[in-house]
Amino acid sequence: MIILKNVTLRRSAKVLLHSVNATINPGEHVGLVGRNGAGKSSLFALFNGSLHEDGGDFNIPAQWRMAQVAQNMPETDDSATDFVVAGDTRLAEAQVQLSQAEESGDGMAIAHAYTDLHDAGVHDAVSRAQALILGLGFKVSELNHPVNSFSGGWRMRLQLARALMCPSDLLLLDEPTNHLDLDALVWLEAWLKRYEGTMIVISHDREFLDAVTNVTMHIDNAQLTRYGGNYSKFEELRAQQLELQQASFAKQQDKIAHLQKFIDRFKAKASKAKQAQSRVKALERMEKIAPVLADADFTFEFKEPQNLPNPMLAITDAAFGYRTEDGSETAILHKVNRSVLAGQRIGILGANGQGKSTLVKTIARTMTPLAGSITEGKGLSIGYFAQQELDVLRPHENPLEHMIRLAKELGPQSKEPSREQDLRNFLGTFNFNGDMVKQSVGSMSGGEKARLVLAMIVWQRPNLLLLDEPTNHLDLATREALSMALNEFEGTVMLVSHDRALLRAVCDEFWMVGRGAVGPFDGDLDDYQRYLLDEAKRQRELAKQDAKQEAAKPLTEAAKASDKPAASAIATDLREQRKQEAQMRQQLAQTLRPFKRELEQVEQRMAALNTERQQLEQRMAQPMTPTEIAQAGRSLKTCTDTIASLEERWLELSEQIEAHS
Repeated sequence: MIILKNVTLRRSAKVLLHSVNATINPGEHVGLVGRNGAGKSSLFALFNGSLHEDGGDFNIPAQWRMAQVAQNMPETDDSATDFVVAGDTRLAEAQVQLSQAEESGDGMAIAHAYTDLHDAGVHDAVSRAQALILGLGFKVSELNHPVNSFSGGWRMRLQLARALMCPSDLLLLDEPTNHLDLDALVWLEAWLKRYEGTMIVISHDREFLDAVTNVTMHIDNAQLTRYGGNYSKFEELRAQQLELQQASFAKQQDKIAHLQKFIDRFKAKASKAKQAQSRVKALERMEKIAPVLADADFTFEFKEPQNLPNPMLAITDAAFGYRTEDGSETAILHKVNRSVLAGQRIGILGANGQGKSTLVKTIARTMTPLAGSITEGKGLSIGYFAQQELDVLRPHENPLEHMIRLAKELGPQSKEPSREQDLRNFLGTFNFNGDMVKQSVGSMSGGEKARLVLAMIVWQRPNLLLLDEPTNHLDLATREALSMALNEFEGTVMLVSHDRALLRAVCDEFWMVGRGAVGPFDGDLDDYQRYLLDEAKRQRELAKQDAKQEAAKPLTEAAKASDKPAASAIATDLREQRKQEAQMRQQLAQTLRPFKRELEQVEQRMAALNTERQQLEQRMAQPMTPTEIAQAGRSLKTCTDTIASLEERWLELSEQIEAHS
């Protein structure tokens, strides 16, 4: 196990951890949370040995193998498959031992080396590596592409695959979801759930933390506190603690009253129904997350737009894509016909590379349609958050210069105070205080850049918000503040994000971008995740068919080159092959039938138990006697343990069915 006893950690003069005590047991999956700058990365550095404690004792088993994602951008011409295979350190060590044994000519050493190679999994190393690569969103055709041929985000995915390839007792993951889209994220969650070693993960994605962790460690005020359970459980326990200190969120009661007043006034008015419903969402979430927001770096709100054109914009027979320097065009989306109305909250779904950012950039006027038209409503004012903040920020300028330039560009039409002191005061509400308003943007952290972009958007008072992955560099508390602000926003929101908690909280409808088209997605995020899994299965089936066709090519070519009797013989062989394949399919169906039957029974049992657990949790929220509380607690534990074992069985059955498919 990992033991911290009275550990103190410093970075320069700043004390990050002061005399903390904690234990991490073998096999635990730990979520490490805390606001930006609290010391999460420094604690990671202690775990991996690159930083030493300034006081106290830190112990980690010497025999534990450690794996983590390298933060450097890989530069190599090795193929993607070879690069990931090289991440298997145990296999690499065995290969070195074999080379040394062969050089020495020691027969016994050679025999031992081959045994070690076999134990290290040399026979399936390539297939294991390729399964990781494909799971993280690469195409079959890209398995042998050079690493240098991929963009930065995809190379970081290969670094993640390489870390997962490494046999380990301790896996350290620092923001592993930043470069993933939802399909790769769903796959990674399933993989990490099956990981048997000890895992410590830093992430600002609450649903990801809920899915893969069973312990939460929170850094706050130089202290490290351990909570049993995932992030939602931690949030609940911490809320209970802070609720005892009523003053920590009393300041939010006025805002709750303000929201309730709006709901009561407008919930029956058709023209304001969507805004009222958004405030219902905001109020529901505020009551739960008030203690978290009380500790947030800042809270903010979008100002009421000066007008709300309806429709906001209309897209007619449009093609979206890129123009190259030589004038040629590459269309990604074709025949797009969509309209955006006042008050809509649209989540934009789709895999990486399908055109989500292209759609948003074109609506934001940073790109032009290749065909068709986008008709904007009179008075449309767009607030655009680019996926890469530097798309709209100037690295050599400071926050105050950004605001002054923005005030000059908008001129009198902004109707916002534009004196330098007013702009300084405004930046202060986004935590740009004192000398920070003069700090160059290029030297800022990702979270600080994101806050500056948000500040510039808020100041413009837009009526249409286009947000392309706005949460990549925001901590959990700031994400909650953004979610609250978006739910209070009077205008229209179009959101691209892999943060499912934000999408669920903000969006009322979804658009699907994929296969060259943009259309409505009829369903919720759970339906979308099921769609992603089905789509991944379809892609695997297509890959299998392609492999079969490649294997059959030599036979076809031989038939063409030979005489008729030989061709007839080959045709007979092919008919026999198809007959054998049909028999194998029948045998496979018989083999899988009991697995599928049991899988269905497990799913039904899990559904019933989940209902029972919800009823127990609702019951425990009501006043009960101590005896009733104890009995309900035991029932809840039994129910939770049974669900956990059924989930394990569900995974085993799914893997068995997948392995035979």
